[in-house]
Amino acid sequence: MRDGIVNRSARLARQLCLIAVAYFVALNPTTPVVAETGAVPAPFAPFRFLLGRWVANGDQTGATGGFAFAFDLQNHVIARTNYSNTPSAGERPASRHDDLLVIYLEGDAVKADYFDSEGHVIRYVVSANPQTIVFLSDVISGQPRYRLTYRRGASDDTLTGTFEIAPPAKPDGFAPYLSWSARKSK
Repeated sequence: MRDGIVNRSARLARQLCLIAVAYFVALNPTTPVVAETGAVPAPFAPFRFLLGRWVANGDQTGATGGFAFAFDLQNHVIARTNYSNTPSAGERPASRHDDLLVIYLEGDAVKADYFDSEGHVIRYVVSANPQTIVFLSDVISGQPRYRLTYRRGASDDTLTGTFEIAPPAKPDGFAPYLSWSARKSK
């Protein structure tokens, strides 16, 4: 019984810490987009190509947006803030989507927690190399599975991304949901 309480307390403390990071990043638009002073943990080295502010290239629907990846908490986390604006079309009103992705180390593993303005929460395990970063959610019975991928572009100031969803009955049957390209903002 005591172990269950300790585990719940540890999870709650972690969630409160992540919420505090979310508020700090959201309320502090001047958060630096380069590494703070101090060493960057080795597992974060492949993420360097993502650091900075990015502008998404518009798509066929006229949607616009942008995102930024920045080290925070003395290089112990990388926070990504993201927004997209979708214009109205036909009966559909214009909308805005905001989200926060906090990337952190848990032991030797790189993990990430995603929160958005629609109330979604996704927990990811992350694999990374200098060209590609893949965020993969766990298999949870009866729920879809998610995969978010960033790929370095042909030049250092471009990248592409995809967000895929697998149905609950086929947790490895990923199908594209969103894709985008972006350029580094000057």
